[in-house]
Amino acid sequence: MKAVQYRKVGANPEVVEIDTPTPGPGQVLLKVTAAGLCHSDIFVMSLPEEAYTYGLPLTLGHEGVGVIVDAGEAAKHSVSIGESVMVYGPWGCGRCRQCAEGYENYCTEAARLGIRPPGLGAPGAAAEYMIVDDPRHCVPIGDLDPVTAAPITDAGLTPYHAVKRSIDKLGANSTAVVLGVGGLGHVAIQLIKHLTSADVIALDTVPDHLDLARSVGADHALASNQDAVAAVKDLTHGLGADVVFDFVGITPTIALGAQMCKVRGDWDIVGVGDGVAQVGFFKVPYACRVSTSYWGTRTDLVELVELAQRGVLTVHTETYTLDQAPVAYQKLRDHQVRGRAVLVP
Repeated sequence: MKAVQYRKVGANPEVVEIDTPTPGPGQVLLKVTAAGLCHSDIFVMSLPEEAYTYGLPLTLGHEGVGVIVDAGEAAKHSVSIGESVMVYGPWGCGRCRQCAEGYENYCTEAARLGIRPPGLGAPGAAAEYMIVDDPRHCVPIGDLDPVTAAPITDAGLTPYHAVKRSIDKLGANSTAVVLGVGGLGHVAIQLIKHLTSADVIALDTVPDHLDLARSVGADHALASNQDAVAAVKDLTHGLGADVVFDFVGITPTIALGAQMCKVRGDWDIVGVGDGVAQVGFFKVPYACRVSTSYWGTRTDLVELVELAQRGVLTVHTETYTLDQAPVAYQKLRDHQVRGRAVLVP
């Protein structure tokens, strides 16, 4: 089968032929119908050799949708052959305290047990077929379009999890700042507008991304530069935003976020950039809650599928074949993708 693999540290991803996998005991085999590409992939492929820990060769793709075509023993009775499903990505042990409470994305045993997410250690969805480690990680999507559904597994799930955590701050007369209107950011804007009554201020450096922000409901769309701090303060009567969602996480966006949050506000750093926040008594507003976020829960993902089926979410996508994956990744690296790039095998 064809697969998109990262095969050498520092090199570009390649399209290669590898063996079609066979599901082992408890595993599920999907024929992939769509696989989303993410800036996290770029982050992984940008790591120097001493920091790279994901194994080689690595079949990329942690946003996967497919049709169940086979299952190993102990899984056959838990799945329906021919059903269309999306893959819940942050695989956990299923037994630790975090998993027991429904937070498999924060599993405390996964690293020790060598459990890795697809595309981020385990073979991912950027291929014609993929293995899912457990039936519980297959979430039915009904008649959702696979291309629309694939980004929901991360570009939807991650901002949904972050927004839900800060939803108590987004009541009447509140303001949310969304830094970075890429795959995650443009979904976050829609979720904030649907779930809360907050005004949304979107910031980005790419004019086309700001147009996208306006089209999905942002109340204001501003260039992401130092002038934006004064603009946000002006729009919030000098107070700052109730919640700042940073979907980039690089030094310039973190510097902006620190200046835009209000007293008792939330500053959620979601993007996996290499920026470092300075947090201290005189560094952030009083009682400002600073947090990071990693994916979301399976409950979150089921809720998102329901929202998508009701037409609440519009995920803007660009489609590519597996053979076009290297081009798609380069466009993603160059910030030339509007919304989400999705591979269709």
